[in-house]
Amino acid sequence: MADAIPLKQRKQNTKPVIMTKPKTSAPTPSASGQAAPAEQPTFRNNPEVDAKIDAYIKENPKYWSYVQAMPRERLERSVVLNEVRELDRQKRIREGVVKQINRNPEMKQAYDLLVKDLPEDQKDAVIAQIGRTARRAVARVQGQQQQRPEGVGV
Repeated sequence: MADAIPLKQRKQNTKPVIMTKPKTSAPTPSASGQAAPAEQPTFRNNPEVDAKIDAYIKENPKYWSYVQAMPRERLERSVVLNEVRELDRQKRIREGVVKQINRNPEMKQAYDLLVKDLPEDQKDAVIAQIGRTARRAVARVQGQQQQRPEGVGV
């Protein structure tokens, strides 16, 4: 979508995106013992993401009407549900990687050797992280090999 506009013109028309954390102060307890509400965080806008959202809304007006009709609590719970699903997906991937490593004693020994100097409480997480990275690298290489046309190389 952004490719339709020449790069020089895009640079002139857009402000640089600056990543900032929202400024929040520690809430002070009120007389009832509950924390006072913090200031509203400021969120940054990404024009490319906004354009994708606008295009989706334009293509799916019935769904957009459905979302607009939702009560706030239901919208909030939908956002939380998406986060829970993403965390579950990450957990399943991590468990699958660890299971694959544990099935192969030689591979398990090689990973244990890589993390031998780490504190005990970090070893499993680092093994899973290295395994995920290795799995992605292998998938990337296999994908590239499948895209190459078969034939005689010179």
